[in-house]
Amino acid sequence: MQCVIGNHGELEDICKRFGIPFYLLSYENISKESFESNLNRLIQKYNTDYLVLAKFMRILSPSFVERYPMRLINIHHSFLPAFIGANPYRKAYERGVKLIGATAHFVTNQLDEGPIIAQQIIPVNHSFTTSDMMRAGKEIETSVLAKALQLVFEDRVLVYGNRTVIFE
Repeated sequence: MQCVIGNHGELEDICKRFGIPFYLLSYENISKESFESNLNRLIQKYNTDYLVLAKFMRILSPSFVERYPMRLINIHHSFLPAFIGANPYRKAYERGVKLIGATAHFVTNQLDEGPIIAQQIIPVNHSFTTSDMMRAGKEIETSVLAKALQLVFEDRVLVYGNRTVIFE
């Protein structure tokens, strides 16, 4: 069974249209322990195979990550290992890069360093602002996440150490 747990309500309408249960679980004004406890309660209710973090923007505790080894999938809005952590488009703009990208990876306790499932890049140039990069990056973030989920759900990803072998 599946559900969507969001920290913003913007996905609720689309979930209703597809008959997918939606839970709003904010992490504002709540301890990390309480938030993760509430999250775990919902996850256990649905007996999920994988947890997909999209627009999550929160670092999970080591104990939470250890409960779901190679079952947490994150979409990061940079071509890792470049620009780990928050604000990668701003960092890319400040660095003057000519390519931006997106990376889907398994979550580990090392921030944005888990085994990579899928990546994609697009060219940018001097005329791109940070906002332009963010708009351009949204499309590939969606594409990369969809590709990664397809590979994982079809059992075409083998994790070996901190690397993956992808059977395409």
